[in-house]
Amino acid sequence: MLASVHTLLQSGSARDAVTVAGWVRTRRDSKDFSFIELNDGTCLTNLQILVEPGCPDYANIGNIHTGAAIRVDGELVASPGKGQRWEVRARRVHLVGPAPEDFPLQKKRHTDEYLRTIAHLRPRTNKYGAMFRIRARLAHAIHEFFHARGFYWIHTPIITGADCEGAGELFRVTTLDLANVPKLNGAVDFGQDFFGKEANLTVSGQLSVETCCLALGKVYTFGPTFRSENSNTSRHMAEFWMIEPEMAFADLRDDMALGEDLIRYLVRFVQRECAEDLDLFAKFVDRNLPATLENIAGHEFIRLPYTEAVDILQKSGRKFDYAPAWGRDLQSEHERFLTEDHFRQPVIVYDYPQGLKAFYMRQNDDGRTVAAMDILVPSIGEIVGGSQREERYDNLQRRIRELGFNEADYWWYLDTRKYGTVPHAGFGLGFERLLMLVTGVGNIRDVIPFPRTPKHLEF
Repeated sequence: MLASVHTLLQSGSARDAVTVAGWVRTRRDSKDFSFIELNDGTCLTNLQILVEPGCPDYANIGNIHTGAAIRVDGELVASPGKGQRWEVRARRVHLVGPAPEDFPLQKKRHTDEYLRTIAHLRPRTNKYGAMFRIRARLAHAIHEFFHARGFYWIHTPIITGADCEGAGELFRVTTLDLANVPKLNGAVDFGQDFFGKEANLTVSGQLSVETCCLALGKVYTFGPTFRSENSNTSRHMAEFWMIEPEMAFADLRDDMALGEDLIRYLVRFVQRECAEDLDLFAKFVDRNLPATLENIAGHEFIRLPYTEAVDILQKSGRKFDYAPAWGRDLQSEHERFLTEDHFRQPVIVYDYPQGLKAFYMRQNDDGRTVAAMDILVPSIGEIVGGSQREERYDNLQRRIRELGFNEADYWWYLDTRKYGTVPHAGFGLGFERLLMLVTGVGNIRDVIPFPRTPKHLEF
């Protein structure tokens, strides 16, 4: 049975017989022996393999290059060298998958830009191996967080006929022959399409998960979402993952509390459970990362009405590229000023102008604002957007009509306000932005295995 490198490095005693398998990071030879640095992806640290002339495969060791896959049978012994406690003295070395000497990932460091061009190989680097281990552990921690609090995981559809955000940045799904598109009265006849109507990839699972919230009480969805925004910034992708909880019999205060609890829980989790991988990012990506994470996990978040936030920005004396004004959305530079300069800790801005937010957000009694909130954190800015939902049938119907949406597309959503409606609230947390936060990585393309951006659909 194969033993993992992580398990062997944590071993409390020597072992007479072990078998390990992985990929060669380096090989260095001397007159009387050869050292191979082996990594199997289970941890950041390599396992040193000592191959001596007495090993039957010693004569062929020159055929094993960086990038090759090997399996080693041997014994785990205390290492006399510095930097590692254990090493494997090889009895047999099997070359499972050779790699030629032009393997693109050699010992030198590569830029993130270059590694994006070989995304199929970058998981073998220290940085991206660490990133994707953290990503996997955090995904599991998200489920643990909600399970412990009585939430049910709902699998919402990826193909939908409704636009949750109302921005129109949708990827169309169709089986129509694009070389011979059927027309009806001069327009595309979607009645002949697979679903008999326009269909798109979802921008959010929220509308669907709300239906289960109004039956099960506390639910969440966690899955891929898609937006066709033609943006090449470091903060946007066409495909990304969203965590979207929804709570029945809850208001905006409950929503803010849950969002804060989730972020602080996940930051503490990664500090505790991913310490070795996290240390790589603290050393080579962002030296302020430990202080940033401790600031987030160790402080209660500031609650700040949008109107007060604008007032603070206007009186700050700071020259912004986008002048802050009531009724305008907060830009990234505003969000970072509030979290990094003014308060120097996370901030939850709430009660936004109605015109800035989606149709489903509950209208406040002032007639100008809605019960919406954004959680802002240092280094990132907005990481969570949420609201209390508009549970009143007439108000929701009026808002759909005001924005010019096709009411027929939302008949089922309106039904949930007709039959046993209750106050409820929820939010969306971008998983990739969370990963940027906990690792200090500045480009969203580098926290997902296969980034999907304009004109980029490889791997």
